[in-house]
Amino acid sequence: MKVIKFIKEMQTYSESLRLLGKKIAFVPTMGYFHEGHLALMKEAKKMADCVVVSIYVNPTQFGPKDDFSKYPRDFDRDLKMAESVKADVIFYPPDNEMYPANYQTYVHVERVTQNLCGFSRPSHFRGVTTICLKLFNIVKPHFAIFGKKDFQQYIAIKRMVTDLNLDLHIIGLATVREADGLAMSSRNVYLKENERSSALTLIGGLKLAQNIYSAGERKAKVIIREVEKLIKSADFTDIDYIKICDTTTLDDVGEIKSQAVIALAVKVGATRLIDNHVFGEELKA
Repeated sequence: MKVIKFIKEMQTYSESLRLLGKKIAFVPTMGYFHEGHLALMKEAKKMADCVVVSIYVNPTQFGPKDDFSKYPRDFDRDLKMAESVKADVIFYPPDNEMYPANYQTYVHVERVTQNLCGFSRPSHFRGVTTICLKLFNIVKPHFAIFGKKDFQQYIAIKRMVTDLNLDLHIIGLATVREADGLAMSSRNVYLKENERSSALTLIGGLKLAQNIYSAGERKAKVIIREVEKLIKSADFTDIDYIKICDTTTLDDVGEIKSQAVIALAVKVGATRLIDNHVFGEELKA
């Protein structure tokens, strides 16, 4: 497996593949891989001749109260895990490559970033869309694969790609979960042993919401109220939001009349967790 640290080298390598008619699939990550990341790489392997995986903990998507300095990092471990699923290239740039001195250009996707995490993390998605556009221009992929655990991120990136006429296809994969149903996240390592059962109220809440929906309820406030009760019944939980939104606009809906997603953000102890479920879809947990 090839490790590339510099932008020009990555661009030249990708361009050489394109000139040979090779397809490139790209998995952007912040590292500290888990099975969810590996699932994205395996899917990428099915659709392309070359799988490029970026590892970059992007400072511009962390707010002043976020955990940038504490975000877990282990490059050697990541390298071995990526090799195990036969990824072809790791793009591992330093900060001064991605954000050189006097950097001042950002991408702001408007409407779909305002709700949900946009309230409590107002600068987060500007950092996400900016780094993704930069990475797309560097890696030059035909496909980019994202997990749907962060549904708002997935929708924002799709919106950016459509609005800016980027020549690539965004693919979203279902959330990969641990054996007990907790959505896989690099932040799960922060959970203390006695907080784990409380963290499971997120998947429990999604199951409850789907069951209420399946029984015929369509009023968002009724579903949200029951999910809120469940999560608040556990120790260590502090709800950031529970919302039901249109899957395209991410605007709140009062009544579910078309495809909608229930999205949760909950702090369990000091760890902020997110999860979601699109009503009517299979909930694997």
